[in-house]
Amino acid sequence: MEPYATTDQVWAGALIFARIGAVLMMLPGIGESYVPPRVRLGLALMITLALWPVVAGSLPALPASVGGMVGWVLREVIVGLMIGAILRSFMTALGTAGEIVSLQTTLGFAQTANPLQAQPGTTLSAFLTLLGVTLVFATDTHHLFIAGLVGSYELIAPARPLVAGDFTTLAIRTLGDSFLLGVQLAGPVLVFALVFNIATGLIGRVMPQFQVFFAAAPLSVILGLSVFALSLGVLGTVFIDRYRRLAEIFAAGAGGGLG
Repeated sequence: MEPYATTDQVWAGALIFARIGAVLMMLPGIGESYVPPRVRLGLALMITLALWPVVAGSLPALPASVGGMVGWVLREVIVGLMIGAILRSFMTALGTAGEIVSLQTTLGFAQTANPLQAQPGTTLSAFLTLLGVTLVFATDTHHLFIAGLVGSYELIAPARPLVAGDFTTLAIRTLGDSFLLGVQLAGPVLVFALVFNIATGLIGRVMPQFQVFFAAAPLSVILGLSVFALSLGVLGTVFIDRYRRLAEIFAAGAGGGLG
């Protein structure tokens, strides 16, 4: 071992740290505001030291000018933010499902602070979002994140042109899939709400004098939450399976590109 780091070693570590730090800023669970910045910086530094022997050979040499150095660092930061944003955007599927379930069970006005978002949301949406983060760590899906950091240096090597078009396509597809998945996860409650509302509507037409709303509102909450609770296991299993497949795109490394 050398008694001190050379200039090239410091430069390689700075490039790796720029990408890793940017990814950790956006990752679910790790990049949240309630995680102390020192913890995230320390984790980024440890991952940088661990990855340096693996990816140092794919990094560019030290530029001769300060402008070149700043350009390379900014490029790595942008790549890290794009990777983290794609992994984070899929978490909106749970938020979408929570909002739909809340609307169908007349709990849309039950607002609470969502630690994974900058604004408050419905209670069920916050619950599902926290459930998703818990599942990520409980099923060791965060190990795929670290594998994806290594694979990203093969998919998006610093010496190659930035694949902004592929990233844009993947981001649009990820957002579309997350919204579709959110609707699918809320499917059991949607079916229940459709049947229940049709039944209450028919009762209201047959018995106009009967106060259907006062009788149906408590039943809608109780039965809707019951259906939601019964489908919670399947909901979590489907979500984490789809999320692992997204993380495996980066963990696959040289799997043929982002497309």
